[in-house]
Amino acid sequence: MAIVLDETPASRSGSSGGSSPTPGAGSSFPVTLAEAYAMQFGAVFLNFSPATANQRATQLAAFVPSSISGADPQLGWNGSGTLKLDAEQVAGISVQNDNRAVVTLLATVNGQQMQLGVPIYTANGALAVSGDPAWLPAPAQASVPSPAPSNADPNAQAQLNAQLPAFFQAYASGDTPTLNRFLASGASVTGLNGSLSYAGISSLSVPTGGDTRTITVTVTWQLGGQSANVGKLNSTYDLTVVDQGGKWFVRSIQASTQAPQAGSS
Repeated sequence: MAIVLDETPASRSGSSGGSSPTPGAGSSFPVTLAEAYAMQFGAVFLNFSPATANQRATQLAAFVPSSISGADPQLGWNGSGTLKLDAEQVAGISVQNDNRAVVTLLATVNGQQMQLGVPIYTANGALAVSGDPAWLPAPAQASVPSPAPSNADPNAQAQLNAQLPAFFQAYASGDTPTLNRFLASGASVTGLNGSLSYAGISSLSVPTGGDTRTITVTVTWQLGGQSANVGKLNSTYDLTVVDQGGKWFVRSIQASTQAPQAGSS
């Protein structure tokens, strides 16, 4: 309809929470460059202490117009207290038009997570932070629902309990010839190349079903390169397994979306 009426559809813009809309068709806003620019700005803005105030003001002036930096060299900081940036990354960008957008950074400062909305203006290939950035709340922690109970297959679980230790030993070492013995026809799995060592299976969930099933396995790994007080960690995987001639073979392995189920091994 917009083409017929020779109208330009309104571009989509995200919320202040850091959503990432796709710029409208024909938008020339330099998304990737603006995101990198905002990250560099954030590395300066989210670090301050009285001892380095003059240096911070000089660094900020490289990002903001002189009309802003001249009136407020510290961009709102009153010169007291300290702030230390631990980590940051781009959480999203809301493009308003060809010249303006807000880049949202997800950051950890003074040990606490937060988001920072950075207004960016661009013209003729140049960029600037066009105003005071906005301190935004960290994403809320979601309540993960418990997995729906499923009927277990004790026979298949017993078979897989016998097969999977050798599979995960080969997966950990990256022993391709041995790993291939456990793979379904046409499957390809890359091992961990010795970065971890297999230490056991702490849980295994095998639902009833047909010849192809998705099972959930929690594996205990031993950290490599440690002789005393060896570190261990658990990883939970979803495996697609296929019954071929009465034996189970692995078609794929990936990180699981399910929580490990205690007592299911």
